[in-house]
Amino acid sequence: MSNPLDTDAGSELFSSYEAELKLVQADLSQKLDQIPDLAGEPRKAAISQAERALEEANELLDQMRLEKQNIPSSTRTKVNQRFRNHESDIDSSKRKLQSLSNDRSALFGSRYSDNPNDVQLEQRQQLLSGTDRLDRSSQRLKNSAALANETEAIGASTLADLHRQRETIQHTGDILHESEGYVDRSVKTLRGMARRMATNRIITIAIITVLVLLIIAVIYSKFK
Repeated sequence: MSNPLDTDAGSELFSSYEAELKLVQADLSQKLDQIPDLAGEPRKAAISQAERALEEANELLDQMRLEKQNIPSSTRTKVNQRFRNHESDIDSSKRKLQSLSNDRSALFGSRYSDNPNDVQLEQRQQLLSGTDRLDRSSQRLKNSAALANETEAIGASTLADLHRQRETIQHTGDILHESEGYVDRSVKTLRGMARRMATNRIITIAIITVLVLLIIAVIYSKFK
């Protein structure tokens, strides 16, 4: 079995997945221990429950495999060892479940027969084939639902990004509109200043012209 939980060797999230996996492993082991004592429909129900527990354990292993990549290298060695121990435990449980599932005599009870001409055997084989197809269809539906949920999450995130971008564009447009107002006022101010400068220049020229004429008149009056 795997080592005791060591929260110092891994991240909090990894440890949380590991603790949950231990509970699922305990439940799976209990179901596997009960199956050999069952037959017929109770045995099939117990096998289905064990398969669901095994599937949940594999999902937790996948989560742990992703999370341990975020753990610092200095502590990853212990985490990898614990992870390998859990993988080994799950593989062992998977092999045991496969062996129990393949025991058709226990699954069908006293009605089981290896006679290839037995009509009941053919019916049982058809039933197993139909069950396998149903399981595969259920798995495809589950995968499709997971994909749809993931797509929905991506779509929601994309819409949120577009909303933020729209607000940014609107804010930028408001700033540009305000800037245009400042530019218009600046242009008007510059034009007013230019007009005042031109007026002042004309007045200055007129004053200079009058002074020159006065000087000429004074000079002329002295020499007359």
